[in-house]
Amino acid sequence: MRPALKLFSAAVIAATASSAPDLQAGAQDVMTGDEIIAMVNARPDGVQVTRDFTLELTNRQGDTRREETQAYRRYFGEEKRTIIFYTEPTRVRGTGFLTFDYPDPSIDDDQWLYLPALRKVRRISASDRGDFFLGTDFTYEEIKKEQKVEASDYVFTAKGTEMVDGRELLVVEGVPSTDAVARELGVSRVVWRVDPEMQLSRKTVYYDQNGNLARTVTIEGVEIIDGFITTTQLLAENHKTGHSSRISFSGTDYEAEVPESLFSQARLRRGL
Repeated sequence: MRPALKLFSAAVIAATASSAPDLQAGAQDVMTGDEIIAMVNARPDGVQVTRDFTLELTNRQGDTRREETQAYRRYFGEEKRTIIFYTEPTRVRGTGFLTFDYPDPSIDDDQWLYLPALRKVRRISASDRGDFFLGTDFTYEEIKKEQKVEASDYVFTAKGTEMVDGRELLVVEGVPSTDAVARELGVSRVVWRVDPEMQLSRKTVYYDQNGNLARTVTIEGVEIIDGFITTTQLLAENHKTGHSSRISFSGTDYEAEVPESLFSQARLRRGL
């Protein structure tokens, strides 16, 4: 049975008051879709962060396997670099993922995958960014964006509000801005349910290119860590396969040093 979505505590809500946008009463009703997504993308997430995350991959029969990773992210100006190393179990140990997320949407981001069995680094092209990330139900794009949205990919429309777990969320629908984007991401539309205090989409629903329900990504946990709104648990459900993936983050540290030398193909091959 799917666990209930955890409510944000009063302490978390109070702690976000300084970073959340100052929305006057009724302001949500007049915000455009572009403004709501801009608010999500403006959520502060620190210059750098280190963290571990556990992946729980569950098939239709309820069988679950676990994988462990260590991840590092750092901004260089507006450019974001992320590297992820798999540590457990043995069959995936040494697998790595490196991405350079450029601020200019006209420039394709660089992404590389290292598979130790092949002993080679493979580039992930922009046309593959909607593919599933290493057997999970999250896409390469979602892993890279960390609950933010590439605004140039969509045309947004505000769809009013919806109550979820006693909280009023802003509903935004996005349709791909071009046919090429639709093919790359494999979607015909996406619906975000955004918590304006958290600047996060608590529940995001994806529809495939034929308009059928494809996946739902739900935030199951949020904490304030080092002053930043931080997702601690995410669930992706694939409605076509019955497969699901849960990411649980731990050891998150926004103050630990993250050296520039981490973000290279040589380090991707060498591992931790």
